[in-house]
Amino acid sequence: MILAVTGGKGGVGKSTVALNVAAELDAVVVDADLGMADLPERRGPDLHDVLAERADPVEAVDESGVVDILPCGRTLVGAKAAEPTALVGAVEAVERQYGRVVVDCPAGMSADAGLPLLVANRCLLVTRADEFALPDAIRARALARVLDAGIERLVLNMAGESPPVERVRSVFDTPVVTVPRSDAISRAQRSGRPVTAVEADGRASAQFERLAAVLLPD
Repeated sequence: MILAVTGGKGGVGKSTVALNVAAELDAVVVDADLGMADLPERRGPDLHDVLAERADPVEAVDESGVVDILPCGRTLVGAKAAEPTALVGAVEAVERQYGRVVVDCPAGMSADAGLPLLVANRCLLVTRADEFALPDAIRARALARVLDAGIERLVLNMAGESPPVERVRSVFDTPVVTVPRSDAISRAQRSGRPVTAVEADGRASAQFERLAAVLLPD
């Protein structure tokens, strides 16, 4: 299974969702944002190296943390040397080895954002319930449909006490899962860990567990 996590707009918590869903699925998470990586850094070769043919994608997966991760480099030189179209083969190689892969897509609607959707067979759409994020999420949904990345759920992230679930569901015609604002998520982000490692029995952990249960193959 290759699951893309996309959202169109930056700042909606897409990387947080990708990391936590990967933790629940026991999947490798791939940081595919070649120019603005946001998942935890690890030592050793990274996705820039893989896409520049300096490293094997499977060997670049770091298993030293709570979540297995294929990290992305953070240098302009590394980004320039990378060949983005090689991402498809790299992700497929990781899937063959590990079985489940979650790809954190870049923000925006560039070709780089489309490549993870092209290789994915399933997709999560992440947004916030505000006037700036929702239009970008609509455009991301359209791109996912064009590239045949089946949209499994819309994740309404950083949700308040009364999120507009029914309105969002009617606009997107997609089942909606809410992830609440949470101090535990903030603490987990600062330490580069999934929220279950910080507060295993909290509301946010429960929502990610439910979301993963929906995504698991029959």
